[in-house]
Amino acid sequence: MTGLALTRPLVLASASPRRAALLAQVGLPFEVHVSGVPEEVAAPGRAPEAIALEHARAKALAVAETMPGRLVLGADTVVVLGDNVLGKPADAAEAVVMLRGLSGREHEVITAIAFAFDAGQGARVGAEHAEHTRVVFRELSEDEIAWYVASGEPLDKAGAYGIQGRGALLVRSIEGCYFNVVGLPLSRMGEILSELGYDLIDRNAAGRGLVGRKRP
Repeated sequence: MTGLALTRPLVLASASPRRAALLAQVGLPFEVHVSGVPEEVAAPGRAPEAIALEHARAKALAVAETMPGRLVLGADTVVVLGDNVLGKPADAAEAVVMLRGLSGREHEVITAIAFAFDAGQGARVGAEHAEHTRVVFRELSEDEIAWYVASGEPLDKAGAYGIQGRGALLVRSIEGCYFNVVGLPLSRMGEILSELGYDLIDRNAAGRGLVGRKRP
């Protein structure tokens, strides 16, 4: 990969509004192209990090195959409680079960990122990484769990909570990258982009007032 080939806007292979907001927050011009790759339920005995990396890789590659010459970012977040991998709850009842399990306990959030690129010889992954953050919940009452689930916030999030929203009220402490829990390990992502030759400082965009704007 060359720096010249990577000067166009980054492509985010995710429908997550939280990941889009994080990219906009740090001023990275980007486009969203959802991969459509299904996230399969974790098979017993598989390492959570391997599951997250596999999903991130598959999303990035699926989009890169349709967009030659573009750098594509795929990502996947999983919540690990003991030996169990918690994905997105299927419904409110499952969200209640997840939150009861998280109450008063420590869990781990793993977000995997993968960058794929097609230079004319087929899409390949140029770099990937899995970031780990430890999160501790305070003890939650049944009324608090019911209130939070009724808000609707848990239903589209791994582990049934969003730390950047009302879910912040449930978290006692974290150890590691906060943004990783939201959906992208921003600092490590920036390092990888630099290593790949992507110019993080878009001087032309800055002059036109385009930094951080999501391009169509």
